[in-house]
Amino acid sequence: MHCLLTSMLTAAAIFLFTLTNISQAAEPINDSLQKSYEREYAFLEAQRRVLRESISKLNHSIEQDKSVTEKTIQQLESTLLSKRAKKDSLEQLLLETERSAQNKENSTELLQTTYLQAASTLTKFANELTNPSQFNDGNDQQKIALLFSQANQLVTQLSAIRQTPGKFFLQDGSKVSGTIVKIGNIAAYGLSDQSSGMLAPAGEGHLKLWPEPAMDSATAVAAMQTPATLKLFLFESQEQEIKQHQDKTPLATIESGGTIAWVIVGLGILAALLILLRIIFLKSASSSTEKITHHISQLIREDNIEAALAYCKKRRGATSRVINATLRNIHRSRDHLEDIISESILHENTYLDRFGAFILVLAAVAPLLGLLGTVTGMIATFDIITEFGTGDPKLLSGGISIALITTEVGLIVAIPTLIIGNLLSGWAEKIKHDMERAALRITNVYQDRRMEVQENVRRIA
Repeated sequence: MHCLLTSMLTAAAIFLFTLTNISQAAEPINDSLQKSYEREYAFLEAQRRVLRESISKLNHSIEQDKSVTEKTIQQLESTLLSKRAKKDSLEQLLLETERSAQNKENSTELLQTTYLQAASTLTKFANELTNPSQFNDGNDQQKIALLFSQANQLVTQLSAIRQTPGKFFLQDGSKVSGTIVKIGNIAAYGLSDQSSGMLAPAGEGHLKLWPEPAMDSATAVAAMQTPATLKLFLFESQEQEIKQHQDKTPLATIESGGTIAWVIVGLGILAALLILLRIIFLKSASSSTEKITHHISQLIREDNIEAALAYCKKRRGATSRVINATLRNIHRSRDHLEDIISESILHENTYLDRFGAFILVLAAVAPLLGLLGTVTGMIATFDIITEFGTGDPKLLSGGISIALITTEVGLIVAIPTLIIGNLLSGWAEKIKHDMERAALRITNVYQDRRMEVQENVRRIA
């Protein structure tokens, strides 16, 4: 233990001695490092001062450059705005110039077109008034003045009544020579040895005699006199022929509908014939029903059945036949007799309903044929449109006529046929009802007479 303490003290002493030696050796080194640090610190302080001065100068220079740059930008922006305003002004001026040039060009073209049309019109009416070369020389004012001058001359010339030898067509199509009296440029009269009267345009500059008589007016105007009644046919141009309007006849209307229209008309005629026959049949069937019933009832009250049967055989008609069957079986029971009456009426149905169903069928078929004509006409119209276009309406009139006329004719046939057919069917039903009522009335009279006879026999007994 003592040795251990001694060793530890010895080690401690050695460690203290070593530390003392080390501290003594480090003092010179610390002094050197301190001086080096102070020199380096002084150098860095000097560098920092230099850098701060450089940064200050640089900031001042930047501020100056920024101010100059901002002024330059403002000047450039002002210059740009002025340039843009000038550009817009120049573009507007260019647009106005182009518009003015276009208007001038359009005006020039319009004037040239007007000159050509005026020259053509004036030449058409009076060749001696115009000289086309005059419209090619001079300015616009001179051309317009010349144009109005010649127009005034033409108006003055055409406004007078003038007579010229010429040719015109008569109503039969023959062309004759004579005197043409023109009233301005809106009316004319023709005088010739064959006929005289008002003239109407015949197309391509020709004139034709109008059918309405006006010889007195033509003669009076030619003699420069005023007639009691002045008949005029006014027209605008002689290039387009004017045709006299003619009322379309029913045959012409049907003809424009084509074959289907004639088929519908044929069905209508057949329906009319059947309706007439059916009326005759129903008239004969219902003739004197009340009179026959009254007469037979009187004979039954007189117990004269044989005379009643003879009377029925003399009469014609469904009523007399039903009553005849009733009288022949009048002695049978009531139920059996009613069955016989019903059977007799059923036998008369064939006669009373004759042609009734067929008439109604015709009434139903007629509008269907009209619809068929409509479809056919529209197909023809579209075929023409496909081949020739829609430029000429006359090319389309055929198909349109078939499309419309057949429907019209079909309805004209169907409506009255349907109405009359149903009325006749109602009439036939009324006849059946009257026959049944007459037979039952006779049966009741007979039953009443039998009861009366039985009552008398009972009283006598």
